[in-house]
Amino acid sequence: MKVPGKRELARLERELVACLTDACETAKAEIVGFTWLTHRLDADEFPTSLRITWVFEREADKAAALAGEAKARMLKLTAQALDEAGVQLDHPAWHVRFDSEEACARSHAGDWNRRLQGR
Repeated sequence: MKVPGKRELARLERELVACLTDACETAKAEIVGFTWLTHRLDADEFPTSLRITWVFEREADKAAALAGEAKARMLKLTAQALDEAGVQLDHPAWHVRFDSEEACARSHAGDWNRRLQGR
């Protein structure tokens, strides 16, 4: 995928936000302890810079989800959102991270901006 212009990137990101919001709402109803998700990207390195972070309340919730079928479900929801938004990635799972409110509070005093910039 070639790097889109500013307008195209803005359109893609709006579409991605809408699709990821749908994925988030679905996951909140299905996955114990899951609370929200976010994404970050560097426009100059799109789409390789895209990172999608799924956030759980506690580390134990995250560990349970990653050990079970919930991980596959989150990856499927991510792939569907990317597809619906028109974002083509060779390996969507490489762009997905999992985290928790508990871990952010412990290591970054709850500062998600700082935590996500370092990842």
